Amino acid sequence: MSTIISGTGRYIPEQVVDDLRFQRQDFYNPDGSKIDLNNETIISKFKSITGIEQRRYLSDEKVSSDMGTIAARVAIQDASTDPETLDGIIVAHNYGDVLHGNPQSDTVPSIASRIKHNLKIRNPHCVAFDVLFGCPGWIQSIIIAHQFIKGGAKKYLVVGTEALSRVSDPYDRDSMIYADGAGAAVLENTEEEDRGILSASSQSFTFDQAYYLHFGSSYKDGHSPERRYIKMLGRKIYEFALTNVPLAMKECLDKSGCAIGDVKKVFLHQANGKMDDAIIERFYKLYDYSIPDGIMPMTIHYLGNSSVATVPTLFDLVRKGDYEGQRLEKGDLIMFASVGAGMNVNAITYRL
Repeated sequence: MSTIISGTGRYIPEQVVDDLRFQRQDFYNPDGSKIDLNNETIISKFKSITGIEQRRYLSDEKVSSDMGTIAARVAIQDASTDPETLDGIIVAHNYGDVLHGNPQSDTVPSIASRIKHNLKIRNPHCVAFDVLFGCPGWIQSIIIAHQFIKGGAKKYLVVGTEALSRVSDPYDRDSMIYADGAGAAVLENTEEEDRGILSASSQSFTFDQAYYLHFGSSYKDGHSPERRYIKMLGRKIYEFALTNVPLAMKECLDKSGCAIGDVKKVFLHQANGKMDDAIIERFYKLYDYSIPDGIMPMTIHYLGNSSVATVPTLFDLVRKGDYEGQRLEKGDLIMFASVGAGMNVNAITYRL
């Protein structure tokens, strides 16, 4: 018995936010001093490092649970399944529902409970709970659902939803990275051999690395002192990811018993274009193997970094043929991998 993904769905917000949004914004350093560069230079440097030219923001009336509900409905329909037969709903997020213009995050009831309510599921044995695991949260939720299915469960819905635009400091240039979105998948057990989830790997590094991503005050002194915003130590995260993500991916692939040459696609968390390129280069270098063309589809340049939503939305786009030049076929071996707050790292090998 194994675990397959029988359906997927996504919600990509309609509001496109390009660089013009930031042309007149003042940016400050962590010490509160104003960055002594014009915005054109700041934006140009940012784009050369991250690859981000556009990002998506949810509309003012929506929150994370709304986006997650939309993606979940699509995934359930795609799986041709009755939502009342779900054994559980796992929702990965990090900041809950944050209303537009409201500084407080709302997580009671859980986002999973809200999505189950929105889906009108009556079955009390469909247990709904949240997972907070940084950007790798959706992949970790897939791993958790897989464990439940190995233990006898039949079917799980796994959702990743995040509205980073609601928790980003407008005076921090890192705010240009963040975006919103949601992705979902239905997981089911199968008797088919050599299909589905083959292996997984997860690690949490907290001794020195726990606060590389954290909540902090605005970089502009006096701006909304009651609010806290997402903050990151970019250089430390970059170095951490380049060291640890390729190793987690190698551990995962080696556990699967498959060869590096068998991998058809790698779905990597869309955090930073330069960082992702470096991760995939180091991963293949561990095997002394050349990187195949088209191995790593990317959406970072036009969707930005939507945390837990980046991997499932990217996978849904490719799986459904909505990503030009990328396709998947039955029997393909793929990998999912991510890194984020915690600091957490994970990976999955999966055969379609």
